[in-house]
Amino acid sequence: MTRIIAGSAGGRRLRTPPGDRTRPTSDRVREALFSALESELDTLVGARLVDVYAGSGAVGLEACSRGADHVTFIERAAAASGLIRTNARELGFTSVTVVAAAAGTAASRPPGSGAHDVAFLDPPYSTDPKEPSGVLTLMATHGWLAPGAVIVVERARRSGEWRWPAGFVPLRSKRYGDTVLWYGRFVWPPALT
Repeated sequence: MTRIIAGSAGGRRLRTPPGDRTRPTSDRVREALFSALESELDTLVGARLVDVYAGSGAVGLEACSRGADHVTFIERAAAASGLIRTNARELGFTSVTVVAAAAGTAASRPPGSGAHDVAFLDPPYSTDPKEPSGVLTLMATHGWLAPGAVIVVERARRSGEWRWPAGFVPLRSKRYGDTVLWYGRFVWPPALT
């Protein structure tokens, strides 16, 4: 069972897609993620977040509960996109946008909701690491990310070292069992060497 951890909807349950096609970020990892984000940004109140490969939408909905001004969800699976909309409606979150498209397709167009202060990417662990790296580059070039945006990529430990594309600088990484969160910052345009 997946729940909102804290904020205005703390303790409320989320509907999740049946089966094992989505892998909601665990409560433990979400708590650590939001603790780190709140430390980095001082607060999530008023922030704009994009949840890429959103799955159940647990991360973006948690951001809404903690005061984010707007959350954009990118999820290609129709069933999961529908559940994100349902969860947001049931929790009373109205400042959300759900983009039902593949991450690369969505990122190759300008966002309708403006630039984001935080981007969270949680691709399926079997995804080629080049794909989310390419998505970040597309997001950078199409106005999805505000200058200095904090980027978090969730990967399996067995996936090896995460490589940031040009325009992003690493901040740190933290391991939780088989999960690793890689934190970085958007510094577009990339420095010339």
